[in-house]
Amino acid sequence: MQGRLPAGRGGAGSQGAGLVRTTCSSGGGAGAGAGQPGARPSEGPLDPVYPRTYGALLKVAQMVTLLIAFICVRSSVWTRYSAYSYFEVVTICNLIMILVFYLVHLFRLYRVLTCISWPLSELLHYLIGTLLLLIASIVAASKSYSQSGLVAGAIFGFVATFLCLASIWLSYKISCVTQSTDAAV
Repeated sequence: MQGRLPAGRGGAGSQGAGLVRTTCSSGGGAGAGAGQPGARPSEGPLDPVYPRTYGALLKVAQMVTLLIAFICVRSSVWTRYSAYSYFEVVTICNLIMILVFYLVHLFRLYRVLTCISWPLSELLHYLIGTLLLLIASIVAASKSYSQSGLVAGAIFGFVATFLCLASIWLSYKISCVTQSTDAAV
């Protein structure tokens, strides 16, 4: 890129070449067509790369696991109404919030809604939601009375808790790396 300067650009035009280099590097990185303005993957409202990232795959796994846990408990015969009602509320609320964060990243709403610290809000959601999900899964497991649907729901609740713990680690790691690189600049 440094060897290819447009005609008429001399020594004083190096600032313009730096501008072109910055535009190309922030556009899409090493993706296909990074030099062409219309072919960059960062253009448009939808992020085509995000669904293949670890964070996105983890969110999808959490949503599926929470939905299975909810369906298992909802379709079973309850013996303790309050315990499983709490479990249902926690699983559905977590599922909805994870879906919201997934859509925020997929449609790049974090660029539009800059007044919200998205990494911090996601970290706080996972901290609180994981704790509530762990409590709900323990209560559901202790009140299951060996009914298969309730036991399955509690097991999927524990699996979702583990996946949420992995997201806490991933969110914390991303927010710390973001802060340390911003401080270095």
